[in-house]
Amino acid sequence: MYHLFTHNDLDGVGCGIVAKLAFGEDVQVSYNSIGRLNYQVEAFLEQADKEQRLLVTDLSVNEENEQRISQFVANGGSATLIDHHKTALHLNAHPWANVTVEREDGKLASATSLFYEYAVQQNWLSRSQNVEEFVELVRQYDTWEWEANQNLTAKRLNDLFFMFSIEEFEGKITNKLANADSFDFDEVEETLLKVEESRVDRYIKRKKREVYQVAVGPHVAGVVHAESYHSELGNELSKEYNHLDYIAIAMVGSKRLSLRTIHDDIDVSSVAGKYEGGGHQKAAGCNLTEQAFKQFIEQTFYSEPIKRDAHNNQINLKESQTGSLYTTKDKQLLFLKPNEQNEWGLEINHKQQSQTFTTFQEAERYIKRRFGAWLAYDEPYEEYIKKA
Repeated sequence: MYHLFTHNDLDGVGCGIVAKLAFGEDVQVSYNSIGRLNYQVEAFLEQADKEQRLLVTDLSVNEENEQRISQFVANGGSATLIDHHKTALHLNAHPWANVTVEREDGKLASATSLFYEYAVQQNWLSRSQNVEEFVELVRQYDTWEWEANQNLTAKRLNDLFFMFSIEEFEGKITNKLANADSFDFDEVEETLLKVEESRVDRYIKRKKREVYQVAVGPHVAGVVHAESYHSELGNELSKEYNHLDYIAIAMVGSKRLSLRTIHDDIDVSSVAGKYEGGGHQKAAGCNLTEQAFKQFIEQTFYSEPIKRDAHNNQINLKESQTGSLYTTKDKQLLFLKPNEQNEWGLEINHKQQSQTFTTFQEAERYIKRRFGAWLAYDEPYEEYIKKA
């Protein structure tokens, strides 16, 4: 009997589906949060015998269970851990672990893609087109490669995942893969997805008005309280407020933080590691520890949310050669204008400042992070120009 302990997100459930296709009734699958995994693995190892094979995917074990698994294998047991998070790379020191962040072709790996390839190598499963299509959709979504490829099917698969319980989704997809030549959404699923996409759009529009800016260590983060659509929300908020290093999505009820970034020079997995968490460079999660609560929740409780840039302006436009006007909650007026050296200068309430910026983006980033500024509407821009 195989016992699979895996994550409770799309990638982790993808591993469960691959296991069901490979072993049928000969596998017991347990879907776990990051915090719950180690309790489950410890309980299994306390009663496991040599006839039971341990599989762990999309999650890594703590140091105590690392030692327990090694002892279990030394005593004749069988165990395999497959993961793709760089925070688990140290486990590759053990013969029972296979942690791969990047594939040989240079693309990022997912747990589902790694587990599928491993199952094929072990002759647990034969290659098939529809399963490989599903596995690739999961990989592209989990690594966020779908956005660069504009592969909306991968995103829609994750949307579908959240419409059902894990057990319902697992059963639905397993049956689809076992009985179809290619992976497609049926008519009912298409209808559900269209309704869901409309709901997600409304949810994100509302949450764009509820983001709080806070300095945490060397970074400036955006904090939003949300229980749903974390990947879509984190991505959209990162684009809307791209002066922020990352977005922290707070779930006070479950005492968790979900971290997202679009910046190549920011690694949110290292941020998550400070709060008993981990993940990918651009997507990670952690516990809402006492320290995290103070930094992300208490610091923002009495502040006001970030103001969105003015939209539908006709005159006050970003990167305008005649200047761009920003304002703050303290009613300061910040004016960015190119100078004769093709640099961007800064005026504060009509007073020229000494610092200059190489690009408009650099200047805007500075005033948004330093002053919490936002692009003003056309009317105050016209008034500012008249007084110049």
